[in-house]
Amino acid sequence: MRVVFMGTPDFAATVLEELAQHHEVAGVFTRPDAIRGRGSKLVASPVKACAERFDIPTFTPTSFSDPEAFSSLVELDPECICVAAYGLLLPKRVLELPQYGCLNVHPSLLPRWRGAAPVERAILHGDEETGVCIMRMEESLDTGPFCVCRTTLVSDLSATELSDELANLGAQSLLTALIHVEAGKASWTSQDESMVRYAEKIGKHELDVSPDDYAMTAVRKVQASGPAHAARCVIAGRPVSLLKIQKVSGDDPAVRGLHDLNPGEVRYVQKRLFLGAAVGVIEVLSLRPDGKHDMDAKAFAAGIHGIKNESLTWSAPHAS
Repeated sequence: MRVVFMGTPDFAATVLEELAQHHEVAGVFTRPDAIRGRGSKLVASPVKACAERFDIPTFTPTSFSDPEAFSSLVELDPECICVAAYGLLLPKRVLELPQYGCLNVHPSLLPRWRGAAPVERAILHGDEETGVCIMRMEESLDTGPFCVCRTTLVSDLSATELSDELANLGAQSLLTALIHVEAGKASWTSQDESMVRYAEKIGKHELDVSPDDYAMTAVRKVQASGPAHAARCVIAGRPVSLLKIQKVSGDDPAVRGLHDLNPGEVRYVQKRLFLGAAVGVIEVLSLRPDGKHDMDAKAFAAGIHGIKNESLTWSAPHAS
């Protein structure tokens, strides 16, 4: 099938790479190059980089209200438009252009987690499973019916790991959907509006970790964090990004002496770093102090004077 692909981040690049090996991708639409990194250099999106490897023409409009952008799309004459984490809304005239419509690879079990941050919201809310749906796009956000839906367990995967898994699952699901759609055998399931949950964008400080958090809440915040949204706190006066933590179980021998650990207190026991939470105890496994590289708890503790001093504390990064 002759398709046009629209997407931007790594998730979408994974889908494009698989799609390009099985279908004729006439063109790719992605967000414009953006300034990233300390060097403030313009960097192409992962999708643009992938398209260039396959020698696929790339377009980077800022809006489809631009006549030139729409004209370019029309000239490509797609039978279907495939979308994954693009970042631009598609107007009605774009949705109605291809013979087989526009298919979106959405990383959630619709209608749960419509919107911008479905992977992170699934983790933060403790969902046991999530998945991908191949949805026929409508003018409203993520409201269309779906023809393929596949699930996977969330377990203890980070947001990045889970997104990678869903991208691979989504790529295979899209190929299946295209076969069914082209053959006229796709079975569409309408979304149950009574079951809708919205996955709002992650707020700037939403993943900050605080002694007021339950231990399990803190674990989920760290699990949902990533390059765009860090899980921040201050340990013994050192601002850090938490990379991996765990809730300590009651039968852990190291915790037997920590039953009286109050929220905000720090303990370093048997070369393990523990933080008192509102309910439960957190163990820090790895972290990144500001201005330094990733390290484990032992390496971090080695740089703190008086780490075994029971008067050390931790706090949220913006605590008053």
